[in-house]
Amino acid sequence: MTDTRPLPRVFSSDNTAGTSPEIADAVARAVTGPALPYGADAVTGRVRDRLREIFETDVDVLIVSTGTAANALSLAALTPPWGSVLCHRDSHINNDECGAPEFYTAGAKLVPLDGRDAKIDPDLLRTAVRHKTGDVHSVEPSVVSVTQATETGAVLTPDELGTLATITRDAGLRLHMDGARFAGAVAALGRTPADLTWRAGVDLLSFGATKNGTMTADAIVVFDRALTPELSFRAKRAGQIAAKNRFHAAQLDAYLTDGLWLRNAAHANSMAARLRHGLNAVPGVEPLGTTDANILFCRLPQPVIEKLLADGFVFYHDRWEPGVVRLVTSFATTEDDIDDLLRAVGDATATGSR
Repeated sequence: MTDTRPLPRVFSSDNTAGTSPEIADAVARAVTGPALPYGADAVTGRVRDRLREIFETDVDVLIVSTGTAANALSLAALTPPWGSVLCHRDSHINNDECGAPEFYTAGAKLVPLDGRDAKIDPDLLRTAVRHKTGDVHSVEPSVVSVTQATETGAVLTPDELGTLATITRDAGLRLHMDGARFAGAVAALGRTPADLTWRAGVDLLSFGATKNGTMTADAIVVFDRALTPELSFRAKRAGQIAAKNRFHAAQLDAYLTDGLWLRNAAHANSMAARLRHGLNAVPGVEPLGTTDANILFCRLPQPVIEKLLADGFVFYHDRWEPGVVRLVTSFATTEDDIDDLLRAVGDATATGSR
């Protein structure tokens, strides 16, 4: 029996989108013929070369299946079990990784810091990097982790990154970047990937792709290549070196070809901008924070939230304070999707005001 129910209109996460056709085609092409296992295949080598070109430096690359693995393995290579990871209170590693960073580091502690737009406040970081250093009764500050774009949809500029990196480096710590939406930041800022990573002082980048078009492939981009041997052993021990790695690599190969990764991200960003512009014109709706990338927060009256949910829209609305919702666009979001949501919000607010 055919299901005739309308599809839900999903704005809860960019993970709900499918995959770019170019990527699906690349996986299909990788199906036939033999290939060396465990990343020794030609496609994996091509991905490595593409990333070296994109970042304008000689990087190493480890392809992994999830962003959680990329973050946790990176942090494990940068901090000892008695160390601490300084991160923003709203960061993904602090709120959404089910303790994976602590597990893979064998017990290192996450130390959350505050700051506007989910960016670490530099003054707070200056204090935190020196807090109880050398005290065997406390964890030792070891690594700073920043998120690009942030969990609220803002982006860190090269100057902001440089400030945080200088504080980090002067204290003898390492810098990790959770780049789950790194492409969105590059597209929003119009700066080179190099300017937003190693030139600003980043040692390791969790290079996200699944939120922006791939199926099952993210990567760790290693700028400090002295970390590569340890990362390789850790990745194998964690089950993150795939025997048929060519299928992960094929996704990233297509993702990085002809600028697909940046086109996808630019589209997602533009849909979020369209949504924010439309919400600004709706009485009773209060957009919150900064929308540089593809995440938007706003405050809605509770009856409006309930009406949107009843109409089949899907979004997070119960994780923060009452009335605050998060709306996320993706490479697959259309202008019609945005306009449908805006009409529904307008209708719901008009009904509630009568």
